[in-house]
Amino acid sequence: MDFKAGEVLAFDKPLGWTSFQLVGRVRGALCRKLGVRKLKVGHAGTLDPLATGVMIVCTGKATKRIDALQQGVKEYEATLRLGATTPSYDLEKPIDACYPYEHITEAQVRSVLARFEGEIDQVPPVFSAVKIDGRRAYQYARQGEEVEMRPKRIRIESIELLAFRLPEISIRVRCGKGTYIRSLARDIGAALESGAHLTALRRTQVGDIRAEQCMTFETFLRELEGWAFTEREETETR
Repeated sequence: MDFKAGEVLAFDKPLGWTSFQLVGRVRGALCRKLGVRKLKVGHAGTLDPLATGVMIVCTGKATKRIDALQQGVKEYEATLRLGATTPSYDLEKPIDACYPYEHITEAQVRSVLARFEGEIDQVPPVFSAVKIDGRRAYQYARQGEEVEMRPKRIRIESIELLAFRLPEISIRVRCGKGTYIRSLARDIGAALESGAHLTALRRTQVGDIRAEQCMTFETFLRELEGWAFTEREETETR
């Protein structure tokens, strides 16, 4: 593999890691093995720390493909807790309000989910990496500053109900670039005349790459060691 010329790697991002942390650790491991101080490494599509799953990492000249890779349809599996909201729309922040949820039926959930299919306007979470006047929205939020989040046009290909166990539901979402599943959870809760936030999120597909095809960071380190040994061995036999 030629990481300087450019490679596209598919990782299964672990729970708790930021996208930046995964990219940084991949860059660090490659720089050590290649004996270089710098190497261009980027990712196609951010995942929140509390989300797991497919994350595409590009090296070298392959970083030029990031925009194209981000255009692929993404698939997520998410668990929503109905009847409660949080400021971050997930478990990053504690519950700030509770609502009735006993009135919600499976039929109502299926009907509401169908309303979100197609092109819709979605307001991103304030705890997000959206840039506003040169700063990330979460920087304003964590300093207690109010900021206006403008709606963005997104496309949701399909939403499927996977499980209905009040107060939780599980859904599968296929969507385009720029979709925030946390915001979708918030909006679903409101449409059900209740509240909702994410308790689990996994990205299962980006374009043609599925989660079962991805490697863990630990697997990457082992394979990188084998690749480095092969390079040295080839040099010694010339």
